[in-house]
Order: sequence, then C-alpha cells, then structure tokens
Amino acid sequence: MASRLNPYLSFDGDARQAMEFYREVFGGTLTLNTYGSFGGEGAPHADNIMHGMLETPAGFTLMGADSPPGMEVNAGNNMAVSVSGDDEAALRGYWEKLSAGGQVSVPLEKQMWGDVFGMCTDRFGVSWMVDITEPQG
Repeated sequence: MASRLNPYLSFDGDARQAMEFYREVFGGTLTLNTYGSFGGEGAPHADNIMHGMLETPAGFTLMGADSPPGMEVNAGNNMAVSVSGDDEAALRGYWEKLSAGGQVSVPLEKQMWGDVFGMCTDRFGVSWMVDITEPQG
C-alpha cells in the first residue's frame, strides 16, 4: 500500500450521523468504530465514534470521529490531515518534519488498535495525524 493523504473531520458527538450522511451523498463503504469497542465499554462516551472511514467508488476517502472527552470542538480545530500507510520509513520521516517546531498532542507510538499513530499541529497551525499500519501477519 502506498501512503495516502485524507481529510479527517472532528465532531462533537454527531460523527455517526455525519458520516452516514456523507455515505448517502458519496456512496461507498462506511466503517465505524466506537470508543467502547476499544476498551471504553460503560463509559459515558462509549457509543461515540473513535474512528470512521468512508471509502467511495470515486476513490475518495473521508475520515472522521467524535472528539475525545475533554477536547472541545470549535471552528478552526474541526479538521486534521491524515497521512497513513505501511511505508514506515516514509511516514516516520513525514512525522519528524511535521512535528518539528510544532506541538505534539499524541506521540507517535503503538496504539491499542495495533498501528503506530501520532497527532501534532505543525508550526503553521495545521493539525496532522500519522498512522503506520501494522504489517499483516
């Protein structure tokens, strides 16, 4: 898999409805994962979307999620650019350059879903997510 660049939208509790709407608009396959499915069972936000991805017949990929508890959503912080794939060296290189001089909110490290993932805001105020897919065994 080559690296790819995707928009990633943040929502304030209505990610499911928004992503389902985008599926109606663009068609395609929608995958939704809740916080509860990754160990947050019973938490007040367990049914909120931790990660959603719409892949369309036109080749579009749109990602989105409900913001984690405690992270406010407002104009200016409701979108991030996601770079993902399995080329670890290239993706780590992107991370190093994007995070240099910026602010890291989630260090680039292995996450509960198995991938190596990090979030940062670059020196120009653009939010980035880097996800290195776990190799298939």
